Amino acid sequence: MKKIVTVLFILFALLQSSEIIAQDLLNVNDLSSIKVDNLSESDLMKIKTQLQSKNMTLDQAEPIALAKGMPAAEFAKLRARIDRPTLKETTSNIKQTNIGGDREQEKITNAKVKDTENSQIFGSELFDNPTLNFEPDLKLATPMNYILGPGDELQVSVYGVQEYNESIPVSVEGKITIQYVGQIAVSGISIEAATQKIKAAIARVYSTVSSGQSKVSVSLSRIRTIKITVVGGKQPGNYSVSSLATVYNALHLAGGPGKNGSYRNIELIRNNKVYRNVDIYNFLVKGDQSDNVSLKENDVIRIPAYSQRVTINGEVKRPGIFEMKKGETFAQLLNFASGFNEFAYTASVNVTQKTAKEFKVRDILEKDFNSYLPQSGDVFQVTKILNRFENRIKIEGAVFRPNFYSFTEGMRISDLIDLAEGLKEDAYTQRARIVRLKSDLSTEIINANLAAALSGDANADILLQREDIVTVYSVLDFREEYNITIAGEVKNPGEYTYLDNLTLNDLLVQAGGLTGSASKRVEIARMVKSDTIDDSNPNRIELINLELTPENNEQLKNYALMPFDVISIRRVAVYEKPQMVSISGAVVYPGSYVLENKKETIYNIVSRAGGLKDIANTHGVKIKRPLKADQVEQLQRVDLNLSLSDSSSVKSNEKLKNQLKYATIPVDWNKIEKDPTHYSNVTLFPGDQIEVAEFNEGVRVSGNVLLNSEIPYRKGKSFQYYLSSVGGVDAKGWKKKAYIIYPNGKADVTGSFLFFRSYPKVLPDSQIIVPEKPERKKLSAGEMGWIW
Repeated sequence: MKKIVTVLFILFALLQSSEIIAQDLLNVNDLSSIKVDNLSESDLMKIKTQLQSKNMTLDQAEPIALAKGMPAAEFAKLRARIDRPTLKETTSNIKQTNIGGDREQEKITNAKVKDTENSQIFGSELFDNPTLNFEPDLKLATPMNYILGPGDELQVSVYGVQEYNESIPVSVEGKITIQYVGQIAVSGISIEAATQKIKAAIARVYSTVSSGQSKVSVSLSRIRTIKITVVGGKQPGNYSVSSLATVYNALHLAGGPGKNGSYRNIELIRNNKVYRNVDIYNFLVKGDQSDNVSLKENDVIRIPAYSQRVTINGEVKRPGIFEMKKGETFAQLLNFASGFNEFAYTASVNVTQKTAKEFKVRDILEKDFNSYLPQSGDVFQVTKILNRFENRIKIEGAVFRPNFYSFTEGMRISDLIDLAEGLKEDAYTQRARIVRLKSDLSTEIINANLAAALSGDANADILLQREDIVTVYSVLDFREEYNITIAGEVKNPGEYTYLDNLTLNDLLVQAGGLTGSASKRVEIARMVKSDTIDDSNPNRIELINLELTPENNEQLKNYALMPFDVISIRRVAVYEKPQMVSISGAVVYPGSYVLENKKETIYNIVSRAGGLKDIANTHGVKIKRPLKADQVEQLQRVDLNLSLSDSSSVKSNEKLKNQLKYATIPVDWNKIEKDPTHYSNVTLFPGDQIEVAEFNEGVRVSGNVLLNSEIPYRKGKSFQYYLSSVGGVDAKGWKKKAYIIYPNGKADVTGSFLFFRSYPKVLPDSQIIVPEKPERKKLSAGEMGWIW
């Protein structure tokens, strides 16, 4: 007994370990006891799912499993079983499972072939569409009238006091075998009859069934496949289909009727007799599926050749080729084509017919649509209605509702004006224009007196015709648009529309009123009009001078203006707003100062700022004057007399474009202090910035030198001394073009005469700059030869 318990315990442990491993292969700490042979197909599927959820492959999982004690041989078995397709995977291509009722059916596949040759035939698209297959729905409840046969499978369940559940196939002999009950013949009877038969057989064995303590349930778990034959289709042949399949399902598999196949007279042959004639148009036109009957074993679907086809083109909703049965009329053909569209000419239809020798044309009138019988080969052409109107008339211009209106015989011009709700106030009533279309489609103009027509004059109230266009003029159309101009000291000078009785006060208010700088002088320039030329008077305009009150827009004398007048409001002689300059640096009171007069000099502003501080550098006083846009453009246009290949030319242009915003004016303060009338005591402009530098004993050396640095100032030392102090000029330095910038902004350059070179004097806080040698293009041998 102990041995049995031990064996059961070990078996339970193995099963538990397998269950744990199947649930989480990577998180189990000990895999030494794993036996891959004990894993079921569902366990393998769980392992696959786990690896996919972690985005891992077997190669990535192998070192983890071996580190947890799993034998290499067992992992090799695991790899082999996972790589081998399972039973479920190998059968998934031929079986389809119904999730709702676990009902299975062999899946029938058929590649669809697009029939471009017969795409115009009505109904052909039904069989070219792969999403339309008419397959039976396996999720539906078991049909009670379903006839069982070999290949079907029944799910028989007993539940209640006694329980039994088994899936039982119907054998080739047409029987099912139930344990302890025996064989029961079910082939050839309905599922409902088989259920009663099975219940009765089980009740004889299970006493609880006969007493009602247990119940019996019978359902169809697997549907058999039957063989049918399709003849005359695009893909004729023998097909294996579901026993629940219908005629349309089989026709779809076969691609529908062939090139010359009929859509109206398809024969379903059963037991060598025509069981039903199928007309697909019933489904296409009405949605009627009464012909879509279920198929049985060995059924034959025969698609004969069509008897007659006709074509309908043009203005119908569904043009194409249609098959007609004997006795069907053109009205029925029109129904197949879904009727005329919105632009069709419906009074008659043109048809081209074939005779034994040639073609002929015939017109089918609307009254004959229900009686005309189309013939095979007929081509019907439905044309468009004409782009013209049978009763249209139009009125435009100075009426309240210009538009198209319906024309009636006997309509006069007064009637049309009434339809347009009358004339506008600006209507010109002495003349109206009627543009009329003549019988030869040329046009003519007829003039009408509206005033007389509306007063009851029958002769003036002209009779209208279809397609007449009546134009009512407006008196505003004959008026010239006049303008008037105001310039000078108003807020919104410009051009304004002249209106009758316009006065100077009206125009001043419209222009936003007078500005504070307006003077009392007003000049009006007026156009001169005359029928004769006066050579003694050379004036082209008349000048009118007025005086107004600048403080008031409403003038006492409200002067009347004329079209095209030009009014000029003059500015007062003296109207200057306070203008500012600024001073910064080593002065006692830096800041902004108002220019007291037009001759304000730098000496005056420095004096008003408290004078220079003790730390001020008298050589470092300068003025920065803002440059205007036109001044920058002028500087950019200056010809620097440099070659296009010269790098300094490019750099100079960039500096002018991006950096130059101020003009620097150097000031010699020492001479100004001695003589305030010296030329350095310049007159200031609004916006000038005075800068007074603090004293600095250093001299800055920069540019193309070995070391950019600041050297202490030593009185009497030369320009060369400071260049030598920073290591001299580098390989790109242009020493002979070296220059110095003094603290006040003044610059000086190195000069030369014959073989002698003179260098500028150096002052404290100066800056010595060595520029770069220009990059010049070397001439080629060919260019040298051309020069010589």
